[in-house]
Amino acid sequence: MDLLYLQLFIASYSNAIVSKSLYKRMNQTCTIKEMLEDERPYEKCLRYGVENLSNAELLAVLLRTGTRGTNSLEMARNILRTSEQEEDNILAVHQLTMEKLKAIKGIGTVKATQILCLSELAKRLSKASVKESLIFTSPSTIADYYMEDLRHRKQEHMKLLMLNTKSKLIGETDISKGTVNASLVSPRELFIEALEKNAVSIILMHNHPSGDPTPSKNDILLTKRVTDAGNLIGIELLDHIIIGNNCYISFAEQRLYDNRKDIQCLEIYMDWILALMRSKFMIKKECHMARKKYNCYCK
Repeated sequence: MDLLYLQLFIASYSNAIVSKSLYKRMNQTCTIKEMLEDERPYEKCLRYGVENLSNAELLAVLLRTGTRGTNSLEMARNILRTSEQEEDNILAVHQLTMEKLKAIKGIGTVKATQILCLSELAKRLSKASVKESLIFTSPSTIADYYMEDLRHRKQEHMKLLMLNTKSKLIGETDISKGTVNASLVSPRELFIEALEKNAVSIILMHNHPSGDPTPSKNDILLTKRVTDAGNLIGIELLDHIIIGNNCYISFAEQRLYDNRKDIQCLEIYMDWILALMRSKFMIKKECHMARKKYNCYCK
């Protein structure tokens, strides 16, 4: 009896090992055609709709084919696994380069190009969705429009937006590409670009690769320098927007450096000077009239 129990135990244990081995092999090395029909990404998409596919399954449909020993689904998982934070991070696609993609097993030049085009298309779709409502006097709409273009970058990129008298965009350019901690920008370079476009006002925008849009001391100093230089040559800095990870900070909204306040103070000071000069002129004029009328001097 004990021998019978022992044989049954060995048989069941062996079956479990074989089943586990087969399951692992089915998921790692089998082709898409060898998978159950309900598990194939393309058939699953047709039957249940695209919204019911995982990120890896959506990417597998676009990849279409795999390579020897790796099907398209496993290849898609490897692409999404390149993220440092988590295994299924769809945002990792935006951070991939041609070299990083070709380092993944089964990814050649053609598939790498397809994935890079997919990433760029996603960015353009995101920008197009907010383009109609883009108002350059509204920091939130500007941040939404450039969010996907800037928030995934590993280095700081400074953009210059140039506007006409009706606050319409007449040009944009990348001013600098800095390090992870700072973006080196010269006000001279900014205004050379703005003058060439006959811009009346400008907006500065850059990203923080850390994801935190809190302005640094250099950001505040740069904003002040550009504002002061713009006041001298007649090109107003409307705002400086810092892009983080799905968030932003606007200098105009937060009043971190109020250009208009400085201008108002300057205008008040100039009015005071003019009033003082006018009063002195009136005193002189009255003295001259009195001297002429009474033939005397007024002290």
